[in-house]
Amino acid sequence: MASERRGFDRELRAGAVRIVKETGKPVAQVARDLGINPYTLNNWMHMDRLAERPGGGGENSVPAESEREELARLRREKAELAQRHAQEKAAWEKECAELEDERDVLKRSVVLWVKEAMGR
Repeated sequence: MASERRGFDRELRAGAVRIVKETGKPVAQVARDLGINPYTLNNWMHMDRLAERPGGGGENSVPAESEREELARLRREKAELAQRHAQEKAAWEKECAELEDERDVLKRSVVLWVKEAMGR
């Protein structure tokens, strides 16, 4: 029989992480004192470390300046590639249409040549 997952509010998570940081106690000991799984507290510590990085962590975090510049450069490059692709596609379609026209002309020429050769 599966057990229900316990839900932890943000305040408890932040408080547990703060206790580990401020006291320097091992994660396992703080988790035991609070009655939570040590792996759970370890995950919270990991998420806190990620959130402290510039541009890292939370869903509302702001990318670092270098990341914004890189993102802008990649978007410009993507737009240029899309434009070049559209131009190449248009040129390819034009060339295909011209080749189809040439093929049709050659087919008609062969038909006329065969008819002439057969004396019709």
